[in-house]
Amino acid sequence: MTSARRGNPVLLGLAGLAGLLLIVELLPRLGLVNERFLPPTSRIVAALADEVSTAAFWRSLGDTLYAWALGLVLAVLGGVLAGLVIGSVPVLRELTASTVEFLRPIPSVALIPLAVLLYGTELGSTLLLICYAAFWQVLIQVLYGVADVDPVAEETARSFRFSSWGRVRHVLWPTALPYVFTGVRLAASVALVLAITAELVIGAPGLGKEIATAQNSDAVATMYALIVVTGALGVVINLLTRTGERRLLAWHQSVRGEVAT
Repeated sequence: MTSARRGNPVLLGLAGLAGLLLIVELLPRLGLVNERFLPPTSRIVAALADEVSTAAFWRSLGDTLYAWALGLVLAVLGGVLAGLVIGSVPVLRELTASTVEFLRPIPSVALIPLAVLLYGTELGSTLLLICYAAFWQVLIQVLYGVADVDPVAEETARSFRFSSWGRVRHVLWPTALPYVFTGVRLAASVALVLAITAELVIGAPGLGKEIATAQNSDAVATMYALIVVTGALGVVINLLTRTGERRLLAWHQSVRGEVAT
């Protein structure tokens, strides 16, 4: 009954998108915005059609997705391993708490000079920024997950004399897994933002570099078309990570409750 009152979320989302496209089309047509700075939707769509017909566009898209995927994998592996080790050893967590809280707020863009110094405009610069930003998203969630372990389960594992690996496999990991997926979902979005930022600012190969090139060439419609592509990538990545989370955690009560609702 509640969903019927609210309407179909997909249809509502498409209606909102259609409304936005209509507004962008009308604003320059009516002279409310200078067409030089905001072309109408029809021109942006035409520029997008021209872009997707070129090999350069697909190379740039591939470069962005490769950097995003590789950086995300490295960040997830590092965040999960570090989170399990630090979270399962209370003394180690106390020792690293202040260091984590000091390093975590540092924005990745502040590391751009260091990235350029170390790797120039190569892939390494992009990976450095992606890994730094995405790592903290995963690490913090894993630490929360390990801290959320049921004390009764912990004591039961001790009474049965589980090995360290057995404790991680049967106690820590099932509890931390939903937190891990939350961290991966957050890290995936952050990784895309940093990939585009690195390409835009540093000039590493990818969509961000193409956006900067279009801006410098005064190809405004092409610039907006490429920005639309990056936005679409963000939506697709978010949908894929949410779908994967629901399917792989179908057994967990939080996901079952979400589906039931």
